[in-house]
Amino acid sequence: MAVAIANGGQQRPQRPQRCSTGAGPKFKLIHEGDIQVCRLNHSRTLISKVLSSKFLRRWEAHHVYLGDFQMYSATCVGFMECPLSYQEILDAYTVNRWDTGQHFCIRVTIPDGSVLLKAPNAYLRDQWLHSLKWKVNLLRYKRLISKSSDPEALTKELRELVLFSLTTPIQDDVIFTVPLEMVSDILAHHFISFSDEEQENLIVALAPVLEYVQPSPEVCAFFSKHCKGQLYNNEVLDVFLPAVHRILKHNMDFGKYPHLRMFVQDYIYTLFCKDYADVVREFVESVHSPSATCPHPRVLPNLVAVVLSAVYSTFDQSDKLLVKYEEINTNFLLCFMTVMDTIAQFEDWRPNLSTLLQPIPFPKEALKNETFVLYISAVIKAFAEDQRCEVHQSILPVRKGKDGWIDIICPGGVSCFDEGHFFSHVMGRLLNCCGRRKKILLDLKESMLGPFMLLALRGDSSFIQTLAFMLEVEVLQDENEKLQIISTLESTEEGKLCYEALCQKKAKFRQMQEKGGPTVLTLPTKSTDDDLARLLKSGSFGNLQSLNLAFTHVTSACAEYLVQLPALLHLNLWSTQFGDKGLHMVAEQLHNLESLNLCETPVTDDGLSSLVIMSSLRNLNLNSTRLSPTTYEKLKAKIAKTGRDRCSVHGCLTFGVPVCTQAVDASVTLSS
Repeated sequence: MAVAIANGGQQRPQRPQRCSTGAGPKFKLIHEGDIQVCRLNHSRTLISKVLSSKFLRRWEAHHVYLGDFQMYSATCVGFMECPLSYQEILDAYTVNRWDTGQHFCIRVTIPDGSVLLKAPNAYLRDQWLHSLKWKVNLLRYKRLISKSSDPEALTKELRELVLFSLTTPIQDDVIFTVPLEMVSDILAHHFISFSDEEQENLIVALAPVLEYVQPSPEVCAFFSKHCKGQLYNNEVLDVFLPAVHRILKHNMDFGKYPHLRMFVQDYIYTLFCKDYADVVREFVESVHSPSATCPHPRVLPNLVAVVLSAVYSTFDQSDKLLVKYEEINTNFLLCFMTVMDTIAQFEDWRPNLSTLLQPIPFPKEALKNETFVLYISAVIKAFAEDQRCEVHQSILPVRKGKDGWIDIICPGGVSCFDEGHFFSHVMGRLLNCCGRRKKILLDLKESMLGPFMLLALRGDSSFIQTLAFMLEVEVLQDENEKLQIISTLESTEEGKLCYEALCQKKAKFRQMQEKGGPTVLTLPTKSTDDDLARLLKSGSFGNLQSLNLAFTHVTSACAEYLVQLPALLHLNLWSTQFGDKGLHMVAEQLHNLESLNLCETPVTDDGLSSLVIMSSLRNLNLNSTRLSPTTYEKLKAKIAKTGRDRCSVHGCLTFGVPVCTQAVDASVTLSS
């Protein structure tokens, strides 16, 4: 009697559920261990009489090894003096009727008798039994596959091995790697003799295993080659899908396993050639999962790696002049830019995707190609139109001295093919949100001043307002540049109105900034932004050093007046509605501020992170704010560095809770 499961028929069996996913017990594969052994020699016709005779059962303790070809003891004496070859084993099963006597035994039938193995408990007994069955069956399948050269017989045996691997309760990596190794061996020795139909049968037979283990280089090469010829074979493409999903969800480094990336790349391109963009979009959506957030963190970087590789491979061959070749490359490029565009449509993927693409990881030839630029523009547009600042700021350079997306799509950039219309749209969205900040404009003025002036000259409202803001916050120090901006503003009707409004605003603040007035000012509780504005416009406050707005109703709207106080050193905003927008203005323009109290204000990490540029800040109170530990450590390190002498930090950090429900005690105090 063979230990293996019964052979399947000619028809393809339905894919079984893996046994290890069921409710039954699971076992680790045993290679060696201590167990008691009893060996009985008898005729098969007298088995029941011999086994019932307790006088013949003498147990020996052995350290038994389950090798690749035989079972043997560390000490070759007694019942285990001679190894037990797996080929001699006719059957193996548990002797359940002895369980009541606490004898948990396995009976292994051999031609001249039986070998009894006794374990301390039922779980270990079953573990030994299934491990032994795996070893015996594995040897049997290996011998059958190595001796056979018939494709049909090889596929049949492989299908049985896969079925056995899926149904065994043993949990071990080798359970699924063995079928892969055997297929690799089959491909190395018998691939030429396989017809297309037999290759398809081989793929279908192996596919269930690929849901649990990554394919080998030989299998990937075989799959890729076969995949390219299956444009109209839905069955084969469906068989590949679980393997591709597993690669995208579990692969950690395509650099170490390029064969996996090539297989995924060939599979996606085959889908595109079959049904063009729609089926590729459905594939990306299936990998993401129907939920709002993808539960698999490796899917996004793996998909991006596949797309980048495809783009590089397309433009590495750009010197080819054959029309047919170029048509194929265009379709190939469209396929993977469709993948990128679909990725950009998922809100949960967009922040990480924008970070991955911010350094512009594409070849220079691609950025000069109008077709590629047309495809990537949809992704950049999705970044610019995202409501989250960390996403649309990704179109800016990743660091000073390195080009960002706005540099290559601006008028005169390598990827500008529309006279700046796309640049105007993208940059306009950024400027209308967080781009109109002094820090950002200071970083952009060297490379972007020319394009800004050009588009303002053409009447673009966003850039007209941005140039006026640059004059207001004194981004430019060069008088010639200021005059150029003024001339540009006065060249359009809207620009003239903006410049006139700016001049009136500066005149309004001029009296307020004159020397004189009090050095300390406290507003009554429940004062509003209008009350503060009315007070500051009523006289001179050039000497004001300390302003207390605690427990008033002021908001970020009052920041435009606060930043006009040149001598201000101490600002108390305790329990006000002063938020991130105002905090950005304070950080950028009140460089001499030494003390800032933001206790119980609705500020978040977005605004608090801007405080790192305040070189004079000595005292910062962030109790009961939505401060995260990361921003807290960043601020503490910065302020401690500027304090030079001593830094004391106290309190606990809590984040992700409403402002008024739980306090965040994070006070940084420095003294000279």
